[in-house]
Amino acid sequence: MADVKVQPSEEELVAAVKAIKLANPEIGIKKVLTEIKEANASWELSEKRLKKVMQDHELTNAEPGAAAADGAEGAAAGGAGKKKKKKGGGGGGAAPTEQTWPEPTVPVKVLYPNNNFPEGEIQEYNELNAWRSTSAEKKEQEKMATLDQLHEVRHAAEVHRTARKYLYSWVKPGMLMTEICERLENKVRDLIGDDYPRSGIAFPTGCSINHVAAHYTPNSGDKTVLQYDDVCKIDFGTHINGRIIDCAFTLTFNPKFDNLKAAVKDATNTGVKESGIDVRLSDVSAAIQEVMESYEVELDGKTYQVKPIRNLCGHSIGPYQIHYGKSIPSVKGGPTNIFMEEGDMFAIETFGSTGKGYGHEDMECSHYMKTYDARHVPLRLPKAKELLGVIDRHFGTLAFCRRYLDRLGCKQYLLALRNLCDNGLVEPCPPLCDIKGSYTAQYEHTILLRPTCKEVLSRGDDY
Repeated sequence: MADVKVQPSEEELVAAVKAIKLANPEIGIKKVLTEIKEANASWELSEKRLKKVMQDHELTNAEPGAAAADGAEGAAAGGAGKKKKKKGGGGGGAAPTEQTWPEPTVPVKVLYPNNNFPEGEIQEYNELNAWRSTSAEKKEQEKMATLDQLHEVRHAAEVHRTARKYLYSWVKPGMLMTEICERLENKVRDLIGDDYPRSGIAFPTGCSINHVAAHYTPNSGDKTVLQYDDVCKIDFGTHINGRIIDCAFTLTFNPKFDNLKAAVKDATNTGVKESGIDVRLSDVSAAIQEVMESYEVELDGKTYQVKPIRNLCGHSIGPYQIHYGKSIPSVKGGPTNIFMEEGDMFAIETFGSTGKGYGHEDMECSHYMKTYDARHVPLRLPKAKELLGVIDRHFGTLAFCRRYLDRLGCKQYLLALRNLCDNGLVEPCPPLCDIKGSYTAQYEHTILLRPTCKEVLSRGDDY
């Protein structure tokens, strides 16, 4: 069922070859084939087909001996031994040093061969922790700490920034939500590599609309179309070796929603500002609520106070675990004995609403996630065992959606998926909605509490 090999499209194959060739221009067909199969275990690909695709797209001219052959051909044609001109700057030339626009086509890692990915926004700690920014001891501690985590999260963050900049250039009313999500996700795969567990998409693209606040992405056959008067939350994640960037923004076309977005953006930025080592989570929550509720929005002649959605929370992030145990509600009143700690990563996430300020489960489920600490369960349904194997190989404990299973060639898997949910091995994450007719907005950033400062990893020029 779910373990069937799939034929990659020519577009997918070309993108995979280009990524390998950019990193190693001299690599030959056999080694390209090996790397592609290692990175995409579900692909069925012969050397004959790969060779034809590479020749059709002139991707073989960087192989050992190609330059000499080009020279011989040039001499025979009266070209005095000149090499043929290679299209697109490919072949044995230097790797690109800047991204292509309006469509980014260069994998982000190629642009930063020494792992010197852009640093996020640096904020100094407040009040009692202000000494950390000048402490020689903390600076030395930071130097001694492994740089792997910083490289990985900054790499994932740069992919996120690049992908959302690309999204802004083409998204518009009238598009199918499925088209929007899949076009964005395919670009993320191009930029970061779809190579679980090393790199890829961290969770499905959320595109919740209007009163739907979170956890909606279209299932196969969903014909929902983005409208001019929609308030759409775009929430997607990237990861390198399980280091997750969780970042979201609200997309609108009608300016009447600008104040709703401003309220939520200000609340999220307040949460970021108030966060720090030894800070109570409840204090961050109280600051978020105060800012959010200070805003009003007028829609069609009626004025609404912007309310925080009280059961949708920011959260700590761990390796391959999007919700790591600590939660930051957008309203005051939580426990006063839970603190942020040095080294913590948090998704500072707020939702504002013109409705009741509470998200209830509704609509068809699309998001799922393997239970992180699930006990062993003897499964009696063979297809459930097969599906669990697919989930383990392609997602592990990262969230996935039904479209991703469709993409892997899974067929008639809903009964097996339900069996895994019933046995507690997979958690369904259905859409969370406020009352119909209301509008909800979301902004979110991922931060890292370093010994000397706070780094807003996902910050960009857009928000």
